[in-house]
Amino acid sequence: MAEMDAQEWQGRVGKSWAHEWQRTDRSFSHLTAELEWRILELEFTRALDVGCGAGELSLKVARQRPTADMIGVDISPDLIEAARGRAGDAPNLRFELADAATWQPGADAKPDLLMSRHGVMFFPDPVAAFANLHAATASGAQMVFSCFREVSHNPFFGDAGRLIPAGPGSPDPDPYAPGPFAFAESARVERILSDAGWRDIRFEPFDFAMIAGAGNDPVADAVSYFSRIGPAARALAGMDDTARTEVQVKLAELAKHNLKDGIVSLGAGVWIVSASHN
Repeated sequence: MAEMDAQEWQGRVGKSWAHEWQRTDRSFSHLTAELEWRILELEFTRALDVGCGAGELSLKVARQRPTADMIGVDISPDLIEAARGRAGDAPNLRFELADAATWQPGADAKPDLLMSRHGVMFFPDPVAAFANLHAATASGAQMVFSCFREVSHNPFFGDAGRLIPAGPGSPDPDPYAPGPFAFAESARVERILSDAGWRDIRFEPFDFAMIAGAGNDPVADAVSYFSRIGPAARALAGMDDTARTEVQVKLAELAKHNLKDGIVSLGAGVWIVSASHN
């Protein structure tokens, strides 16, 4: 999968995700529910949502824990704007435009929980980022986040990605470059977290159906979503009309093949990672 840098999240990619937050939240709905119950089993008074995006996980946890303070941070101004719009006047929740790799808490305001739904795979220097988060959290703090496993466990991305023709002389992508699959290798992630000071590191695989399309025309909805978010979106944006139409026809066939009971969904596989600040 293509490397994604901060400028993209602050620009085109962030705008796309902010525009598509409803369909993106829908696609992750099963994972969000899994993360929510795991987080709500923990005791905490102040939580930081790393790479909070449009804020769904922060919102759900804040509503269930009204006595806990919630902070969501993201580097995309468009996503933070969307999150703030959704939060309204929630008294225990705020969203900050900030880079978690350098974020610092206010005085006497260190979080005792770090959480993230797929917001941690984009750090250019992940050891430094997680070391900063370790320094910014309270002693004994807990961390829970999700990240994709290998593409082979993720037909939602792999099947759509295979429909995109490779350009001539395309280099093999760096598997560890910032991007959705940068944390696929658990042994590497364990080294990153350990080097950054985190302990009691655990990985649990979780598989779920990632929803691409629903509504009155779920196939068209899925093609539209694939064209906006994921491996096909960047490639389609650079194609001429003929090439784009050819790929979208193939995406429609993929969607039809994965349509059941009015919903287009494909498999996704993630790690749910937990660790502690000892």
